Amino acid sequence: MAVYPMLRAGGAVLALLALAAGCTSTPDFTPKPKGYNRIDLPPHAYQQLGPGHPYQFEYSRYAKILRDSSYLAQPHWINVYYPSLQANVQVTYASLAGKPQLYSKLLEDARKLTSKHEIKATAIDENVLKTPHGMRVSVFELQGEVPSQFQFYTTDSTKHFFRGALYFRTATANDSLAPVIDYVKQDIVRMLNTLHYQ
Repeated sequence: MAVYPMLRAGGAVLALLALAAGCTSTPDFTPKPKGYNRIDLPPHAYQQLGPGHPYQFEYSRYAKILRDSSYLAQPHWINVYYPSLQANVQVTYASLAGKPQLYSKLLEDARKLTSKHEIKATAIDENVLKTPHGMRVSVFELQGEVPSQFQFYTTDSTKHFFRGALYFRTATANDSLAPVIDYVKQDIVRMLNTLHYQ
C-alpha cells in the first residue's frame, strides 16, 4: 500500500517536470495566413464547334462538348465542360421561326433564371455587349456564393434564342475560384464573339 501513493507522487513530479520543460523560452509564433489550393491555368486556345447545330462558335481546346442529358433537354442543348476545372457552361438554344409567342416566354425565363440567385448574390451586374457579328448580348455577372457566376443570352427576336450559364461542379467557395471564373469568362466572351448561325 505504501508503494501506490509514491507512484502517484512520482507521476505528478514527472508531469511538473514536463510542464516546466515546455515553458522554456521559444521564438515568437506567427500563424500562417489562410491559403488556397494553387490552380494552374493553361494558356487560352480555341477550336471550332463541330457540325450538326444551327449555331457555330469557338470554344476552349481544354473543354469537351457534351450533349445535355437532362429530361428537359431539347435538340442543340449542350454543355461546354472543362474536366480539369470542374466547370460547365450550359448552352440552350431555341428556334423562334414561326413561334412569335416563344420569344417573350424565353426572355422572361432567362430573367427568372438569373433573378433566382438574388437571395445569395451580393451583386448582379448587367451589361449589353455587341459582338463582331452585330449581335447584342445581355450578360449578367453574379457575385457572392451563388451557383452560377456568369449568365448570358442573345436573340434576334425572330429566328434564334441562345442562352448560357456557367456552373462549377465543386463546393469550393467562389472567392477561391475567382481565377478560374475569370479564365472561363474569357472563353465565354470568345464563344460569343465568334457565335454565328447556320
